[in-house]
Amino acid sequence: MLLDYMRPLVVIAALLPLAYYLFAIHAARRFFTRLPEPARPDFTPPASILVPVHYPEREVYGVFASLCRQDYPEYEILFGTSDESDPAIPAIHRLAAEHPERHIRLVTGCEPLGASGKVSKLARLAREAKHDVLVICDDDVRVTPEFLRSVIAPLADKKVGAVSCFYLGQPGNFWAELEAISVTSDFFPGVLVARELEGVRFALGAAIALPRARLEEIGGFEALADYYADDYELGRRIADCGYRVELARTTVWTNFPARDFRSYIEHQMRAALVVRHARPGGHAGLLFTHGLPWAVAAAALAQSAAMAILYLSGYLALRLGMARLVSAGLGDPLVRRKWWLIPLRDAIAFFMWLASFFRSRIRWRGASFRIVGGRLIPL
Repeated sequence: MLLDYMRPLVVIAALLPLAYYLFAIHAARRFFTRLPEPARPDFTPPASILVPVHYPEREVYGVFASLCRQDYPEYEILFGTSDESDPAIPAIHRLAAEHPERHIRLVTGCEPLGASGKVSKLARLAREAKHDVLVICDDDVRVTPEFLRSVIAPLADKKVGAVSCFYLGQPGNFWAELEAISVTSDFFPGVLVARELEGVRFALGAAIALPRARLEEIGGFEALADYYADDYELGRRIADCGYRVELARTTVWTNFPARDFRSYIEHQMRAALVVRHARPGGHAGLLFTHGLPWAVAAAALAQSAAMAILYLSGYLALRLGMARLVSAGLGDPLVRRKWWLIPLRDAIAFFMWLASFFRSRIRWRGASFRIVGGRLIPL
């Protein structure tokens, strides 16, 4: 008798993620097939690229050098480190020597302003920057020559307060591959759904362009120094001021470092906790975007093997279809090669989502924090 009551409820719950996948496919098609914005060759204001550096464990010269090959008339590149022993400093000196045509500066001794060392460096770099268009790049972001033109062009519209980019991963091992697949196949479809429903009210942290005036309007980087998801908070505050946040047509490449299982789980848990505290309602609603557990539950309660197969195949078809469409639009080869990892990723993500309701503390860069409203409170 109880099963008779549960079965229709579980079926409805199993259909909701499928509806979400269909809507995400619709949103992705609209984004990737839209006509390009009219070219504005006359809009090339001088720009300052800000790169906060954090003790990289990889070769960085090639990544930094991509910033020097921009098809853009006037810009400078500022690198910021917290101390003079950072192993990236020799690569920065070499870059300045080999590219004298670029204005490259190194700023050391960036004082901590809060829990986020990255944001503290950005605050110092913004003060040192000469130009009024600021472009933030993580220290592992590799860009193409048209990158600056692409991210700055939308700022010609004074209603645009910030521009950010999709990013693709260069994973170092299996767990890094799983993380990269998660971003392309799940996070970015969610970004496109949000864009379709309410517009983009956040930024993606790998690369962001914004006018200095918009940054000052939200209190500067200093106001974000205690936030783990500083990119989300920056975009949200700019949107709250009445400006649009746009997604650039260019895609950048970033590094997904090699991880073991424990560090992978810790990283996923940090991300889940930040979303739960920043957008508690949206985080709870993610229950109905997790298609795998609902499909399994519906199959287990199905009255026939044919219906069980239908539930599971419906999940696989729409889930993989969504992932393939977004990855094709972004030019990501990893999902095409490793699509079979998506159900494994979904299973882990569901348990991370459940666990996030029972934790409020994270470990980040060797320190422990409690998250309160998206802010990091040191323990």
